[in-house]
Amino acid sequence: MKRKELDTLRSRGAQELEAELGQIRGKKLTLAFKHASSPLPNPLELRKLRRKAAVIETLLREKAAAKGK
Repeated sequence: MKRKELDTLRSRGAQELEAELGQIRGKKLTLAFKHASSPLPNPLELRKLRRKAAVIETLLREKAAAKGK
């Protein structure tokens, strides 16, 4: 993930991040089903979505930890 994209994600609020995480998970699920039935034109998209979801989850945990201090 590029630095600019990470900075824009950091500047977003927790609710926006949760909404985007839900969209990413839905898109990932759809692509996984498509990939199981037929080959995807770009199977690396699954990896990108999985990694972006992990980054967003990490940012949400950081925000929750900072709120708890």
